[in-house]
Amino acid sequence: MEATLFDFPKLEITNRIRLIELFGGIGSQAMALRDIGADFEHYKLVEFDKYAVSSYNAIHGTSFETADIRNVHGADLGIVERETFTYIMTYSFPCTDLSLTGKMQGMSKAEWEQGNSTHSGLLWEVERILKELPADELPQVLLMENVPQVHAEQNKSDYDTWLAFLRSRGYFNFYQDLNAKDYGIPQNRDRCFCVSILSPEFIDYEFPEPVKLEKVMRDYLED
Repeated sequence: MEATLFDFPKLEITNRIRLIELFGGIGSQAMALRDIGADFEHYKLVEFDKYAVSSYNAIHGTSFETADIRNVHGADLGIVERETFTYIMTYSFPCTDLSLTGKMQGMSKAEWEQGNSTHSGLLWEVERILKELPADELPQVLLMENVPQVHAEQNKSDYDTWLAFLRSRGYFNFYQDLNAKDYGIPQNRDRCFCVSILSPEFIDYEFPEPVKLEKVMRDYLED
């Protein structure tokens, strides 16, 4: 097939991945990399909950300690040898103040700057960390997963501010709401995914197409 004006380059990861997980929980995003057979290492974990960290270590065979993102700095990420490794940083910040079942107090950057941040406002700690990094030490890929309300009317201004900041640092951003039931899981779980790719020129990204659901919950239950 002949190339067209709209054929844009796509990122191809060939190097070993060093995974940096902010708000890492028990490492569900690491599990996803494991399950698709990706060549990666558990490089850094930032997680405040000691029980989540204990579970993470038990599941993944690691020895991470608890860490408060408010005390983490860019240099702590240890991003070196980017020609040898691809750094993927996940930052699925708390949805507590975004979710319809939560407090719905938002993720205001203005309140964070005044020292009155909500749990969801910890997103701006990620901005601070990325600002501390020189251009040649930024992670090549950023990945966020959160509730769809992250870009709802109440939070749209802050979300747009976040995307504009990432663009100013050289990232091209792609986000879309995906539902677990459309990807082989019998659960109605709608989430926003945002993929940000660091590139000096436009680079394309396409979210996977839905697949037919062939299982129901009873397929996972024991007799």
